Parts: sequence; C-alpha cells; structure tokens
Amino acid sequence: MAIQIYFDPLNIACKSITGAICQNERVEFNLFLLKSHEKNGVTAENCLTPDFNAALHLNKDGEKAKIYPMQKTSFGWTISLSIEDIGLYYYVFALEGVGFISCNDMTKGEITAYPKGFQLTVFAKSYQTPEWFQGGIMYQIFPDRFAKSGTMPDIKGRIQRNNWDGLPSYKPNAKGKVLNNDFFGGNFKGIEEKLPYLKALGVTVIYLNPIFEAASNHRYDTSDYMKIDAYLGTEDDFLSLVQSAEKQGIRVILDGVFNHTGDDSIYFNKYGNYPSVGAYQSKNSPYYSWYTFEKFPDKYESWWGIDILPEINEQSKEYQNFIFGKDGVLKKWLTFGIGGYRLDVADELPDFFLQKLRQCVKESNPNAIIIGEVWEDASNKVAYSKRRAYLHGFELDSVMNYPLKDAIISYIQSGNTIPLLRCIRTLIDHYPKQTVDCLMNILGTHDTARILTVLGGIYCQNKDEMAQKSAYLSAESKEKAIEKLKMAVVLQFTLPGVPCVYYGDENGQEGHIDPFCRCCYNWSEQNEYLIDFYQKIGAIRQEYKEIFKDGNFSEIITQDGLFVYKRYKENLKLYVYTNNSSRKYVIQLPQPMKDLLSDDAFETEIIIQPYSYGILIEDN
Repeated sequence: MAIQIYFDPLNIACKSITGAICQNERVEFNLFLLKSHEKNGVTAENCLTPDFNAALHLNKDGEKAKIYPMQKTSFGWTISLSIEDIGLYYYVFALEGVGFISCNDMTKGEITAYPKGFQLTVFAKSYQTPEWFQGGIMYQIFPDRFAKSGTMPDIKGRIQRNNWDGLPSYKPNAKGKVLNNDFFGGNFKGIEEKLPYLKALGVTVIYLNPIFEAASNHRYDTSDYMKIDAYLGTEDDFLSLVQSAEKQGIRVILDGVFNHTGDDSIYFNKYGNYPSVGAYQSKNSPYYSWYTFEKFPDKYESWWGIDILPEINEQSKEYQNFIFGKDGVLKKWLTFGIGGYRLDVADELPDFFLQKLRQCVKESNPNAIIIGEVWEDASNKVAYSKRRAYLHGFELDSVMNYPLKDAIISYIQSGNTIPLLRCIRTLIDHYPKQTVDCLMNILGTHDTARILTVLGGIYCQNKDEMAQKSAYLSAESKEKAIEKLKMAVVLQFTLPGVPCVYYGDENGQEGHIDPFCRCCYNWSEQNEYLIDFYQKIGAIRQEYKEIFKDGNFSEIITQDGLFVYKRYKENLKLYVYTNNSSRKYVIQLPQPMKDLLSDDAFETEIIIQPYSYGILIEDN
C-alpha cells in the first residue's frame, strides 16, 4: 500500500501558527500518517503509528539546512521549536526510506524524491501593523481627475483643460516626449465636497496620488516636497480636507515618491525655473549629493532611463536628513494628521532607507500605515539581485496586492479556481498575519487599465487605438462586463486584506492604460446600479468588520468555476461563494442561512445558479 502523508501548513492541526511566525515564538509541526486517502478525514481512526523515522530539515535563506529529528506519535510525527534569528527560512520533512514531504503548487505537502521547501518567514517581536486600517475600505484618488471646485490659477507651462469629460493628452511633442502637462483642475475642495459620497461607499481611507508641486499632472516628478501643488489648493485646504475626512471616519494617506525627483525641480533645476542652485547647475549645489552623475551635467542616473526623472542617491546624508530629519518631509506632512504613506516603487528603495523611513514615521505616529508598491510576493522578493526584507518587521506594514489582483482577473476571465486559490494560500502562508490583514487589495490602479475595460475584453495595439470610440464597450457589452466586475468585487471585498477602489470603478468607468485609465470621474452620469452594489457590499463589510478586520480564511469547495470559502472569527462566520461557470450546484446546508446581498433565505439547501455569487450568514 502506498504511503499516505497529510501536511497542510494552513491547517493548525499540522502547523500551530498559520503563516509567518514571530521570532522566539514556539511553533509545532505535525505530520499525519494515514491509513487511507486524506479525503476520508484526518481522524484518530484513520491514522497510524509509524515504524520509521522522520526529520525536519530547516534552513535559513542561503544557508545549509539543520536537521531536527521528529518524535513518533499515534498519528505520525511531531516537533516543536522556536527560531531566534529574523529572516526567510525554508523547510521540508525527510521520511526514512520514503523521500521528502515537499511543498506542492497549492502549498500542501506531497511525497517527492527531491526536496522543495515550504517557506517560513520569521519576523521581529516588535512588528505590529495599524489596527485602525484593518477591516476598512480604501479609495484611491488621482487628484487632478476626481472632483473640481473653483478655477485653476495661471501657471506657466501648464495647459488648462476646461472639458472635464475630455480625453487626457497622450501624443508626444515634436521632441518625442509626452509632457503630461494638461490639467483638468481636480483639487482638495472638490474632494472635500464629495466626502459624503465616499462615506456612503463605506470608505475609511483615501489614498491620494502625489500632491506636491510638480510639472506633470501625475506629479510623480516632484518639484518641491515641501509645497502643495497650487492647482490642488493651499496647505489650509489640505488641512481642511484631512480634518473634514476625519470627522467622517476617513483618514488620508499620501503617495511618497522618494526614489526620484523631477528634472524641473528646486533640487535639480535643469531648466533654471527655480531660484535655487540645483544639482544640474553646479557641483557646489546643496543638492548635488542627491544625484549620481556619470558625466556632469547631462549624463546622470534616472528612473528607468527617463531623463525627466533623475534618480536619487539614497546614500546621501543630506537627502536622508531632508526626508527623515526633525523638520523633514515625512514629519511635516504627518503633523497635518495624515494616516500614513504609500511608497512609490518600493523595490527601488534600499532596505536601510526603508528602515530609516519606518523609524521616522513611527516616531511621529506609531499608528501611521506604510504601504509599499511591490508587484510580486513581497515576502521573498529579489530586487536588483538582493533578497528584500520588507516584512521582517523593520520596513513595511503592507504592500499593494498585485498577485491577488491578477489571480482574481484570471479567475473571472477563465473560470479556473485553482490559480486563485493557490494565490490566496501562498499569501496567507508566506506573510505575517498582521500584514495579510492590511494588504491593499486592488483590481486596478493609475498604472493599469480600468478593471471594466479588462473584463470587457477589448484589446488595442497602441494608444491611438485606445483613444478611439471602438476602444470602449457597447451598452450590451458593458452590462455583461459589470456583472463580471460585481463577482470580482465580491472576492476583493471578502478575501483577507483591505479592498481599494480606484476612483470611478464603482461608476463603471472605462479606459486602457495611462493616460486613459486616468480620465475624470463622470459625475454627470452616475451608474446607480453599480454604485448601489458597492454601497451594499461596503455596508456588509462595515457590519461584519470584526471578521474582516483580522478573521481567518478557509476554503470549502473549489470545483470547476465554483469557489466557496469561509471567513470567520470565533463563533461568527460568513460563507462566500462565486460560481463562474455554466453549471448549477446544489449545496446542503448545516443550518438555515441568509444571503446578505440578495436577502434570500435558505433552510436546508442552496441552489447556486450559474455565474452567481453570494455572502451567507447563519439565519438565527
């Protein structure tokens, strides 16, 4: 008879702590030796006392494995240990005369001839993430394009757009450069006037793309970190927005762009538009150490070779003091009462820089959130040939959850549940629980095509095609895409982490990649059907915040396009299902339940219709 071993690191019977562990925290590993296949259940009656030995092989990343003999039990083998050194580890189990229990694609154990390690992240005792952020709802705003109140001041070099419903400029100029210098005039007062709308969506956090003075409408080319861009308003306007939002139970977080500045800035001053002596102008500039010149002044390191974005030398003590100092950038804007920072291109910022940044922010406000832009698994990311330490407790609280975004879209487009479940299980297994509860769960951002456009399946070869009417959905196609979007939103709002709505997605906004994903919010045409859905699921998330804040996840059914899972905390349970298939399923219920989305009640069974979704709770 073939040996049957059961090990699932997401089952606390197998691993006593789910996901990453704290340094010096004792964790127990149990391997179950089964009489028959695990589907018959891991029970005392279905387990055997082994007559051969097992051992745990544990190695820190890049180091040789240490071998720990496991103790035989009536069900298999067990071992309990703690790890003092913070870092990334891998482990497998060696079975005498059998092989290894390795990590398969679903992060579960399988017998192999060659070891493939399970990942174990060990984080610092001091690592905590802001509790206020957990269980909330984010809303991302591209400031120039969300809401406008009043008129724009005249600023040299800027093109004022007075057609709010127009397409942003995208064509290069005679020199082949896209200047992004057309402004529609969205501002702080406009956002403040829309706070009741955001409150009705259940929003608890507004994430603003850059707000500091810059030459472009996206403002990732910072001109002055200490000054609000005049088109957005004044410091008083910003303070009013932050304080008004706080009264509505909403916090504001800012985009921190610390890897590069604009060439048209007080610091670089390539065009002489500022009264300062910029690094481009003189080696005696107080900002010269901020940058790296290969050949002064015209050849310098820039972000991805884009010369309008000269890259910062984070080793510069002068720059570090400017960002982290007592009167530095981070501390100044924290005094306005903001809730924290999202860090642009976190991969480009060295570990030492992120550590200093965290120390600076947490000194000013221990409850401020720090979210990194990381597009991959942040627990084991290698950037510039170096393993990163984002989640060891000294750098980030959270990251943008691009892996989940891609997995949800893949599931909605294909109906295949496996990649989605694999992604969820991997994130839970690899990340600290306090990070999982703060993950920024996105379906789209300013850097990606609009989610409705993606789900609508319109593909374009170039930006000229993206600007055409044919790049937008017909009424019938849009209606179908909205139904797909709603299923995606159910997943986004109920899986572990914090959903982040990109402004206008809740209103059915379309658009391909930059700049078409950055069009102005269409306040003249409200898609009440879709907005009502967002409001309803937002209200559910608020009502059951205790579950969504730090509750657990477990999968129940993954079959073809059917995905059923449970979110729970203590005795409170929610059951979520999405059926992205043409099949109908009949599920027997252990007790009467009610669908929180449809208000339908079910006694003994539920018939799950094709292409449907629901959020169930016990109907007492």
